[in-house]
Amino acid sequence: MILILEPNVDRSAEPFSQLAQHLDSLKGIEYTIHDVHGRGQVLTEVYLLGDTASLSRDAMRSLPCVARVVRVQESYRILGRHGEAQRQEGFTYNGVTFSQDTLNVFAGLCAVDVPEHVEIMMRALKEHGQPCTRMGAYKPRTNPYSFQGHGASCLPGVFELAGKYDIKVIAMEVTHESHVEEIDEALEATGHPTGVMLQIGTRNTQNFELLKHVGRQKRHPVLFKRGFGITLNESLNAAEYLASEGNPNVVFALRGMKTGGGDPHRNMVDFAHVPVVKRLTRMPVCVDPSHSVGSRDMSPDGLPDVYHVTAQGVISGANMVLVDFHPNPAKALVDGPQALRMGELPWFLDDVAIAREAYLKRRSRADAHHANPTS
Repeated sequence: MILILEPNVDRSAEPFSQLAQHLDSLKGIEYTIHDVHGRGQVLTEVYLLGDTASLSRDAMRSLPCVARVVRVQESYRILGRHGEAQRQEGFTYNGVTFSQDTLNVFAGLCAVDVPEHVEIMMRALKEHGQPCTRMGAYKPRTNPYSFQGHGASCLPGVFELAGKYDIKVIAMEVTHESHVEEIDEALEATGHPTGVMLQIGTRNTQNFELLKHVGRQKRHPVLFKRGFGITLNESLNAAEYLASEGNPNVVFALRGMKTGGGDPHRNMVDFAHVPVVKRLTRMPVCVDPSHSVGSRDMSPDGLPDVYHVTAQGVISGANMVLVDFHPNPAKALVDGPQALRMGELPWFLDDVAIAREAYLKRRSRADAHHANPTS
């Protein structure tokens, strides 16, 4: 059971103290408190654990400060909707809003190689009004002899260039808890010129100790990628580890499933799950067309496959696109064959805008239908 309190409740005031005293008196019930920072207000949610089936919903609703009571329907109790379409979702980080209504494009380098390429990428993003990027410093690889990323040594230069070109958020994968500390140290040393969204890659989807550590820090939001060989429900439960440790600012990324049925693409594209994740949870949903397709192959209609699958995700309501670009894909140290070329950036962004416009038109038609279903 979840108690959703009135907006901006004062925890030091008497009504909240009365609520806490009542909850403390309930036998067999424990509770945790989470704050959800939305646009212009903070909602406090109280999660009751134990024999909550015996608790009257009306009685709990009558307690001081309580605005609504939600019965938990899924195991992902913090991130889930539980049949409540209006549960507050989304967050704002370093001036950029992430929610199930927004769309942000994170174009950038899968792996940082040389400063010149980082600057070319960020300058292009600035010129096209894009405040977000992806930059890989730590790269888990299937082959132990493959390039593993420059690690902490490249962080100060990347962050300084981000500040120079007004990049607000960098999606950056971490594979060990020490990487979080290294990122924080580099941000501190450079004067916090940008923000970092910590990325949990598909290989670490069920690395529960890493998830707990990343969840305990609340400085950075988290981009959580679906596991490439497990069910959607298993991945959603894994994402719940982050929220259960205290960080509910999670974006869920679909990046394709590992199966031979996806050939010749790198993975089976799973973007049909965009509306499913939005229905089941409050998380914004990201699509990663680069790792789904794995190439720059062109269709007979003149559009690359990456553009087509991106459009599939965006027209289904995706809230974030994570896509690989590189100034010289032939010299990229990681995933060069799937990286788009810099000259394609305006074309790609325009194609995303077309798909987004189509989605918004579809949603407007749906609103009209539900308002007058007999017409």
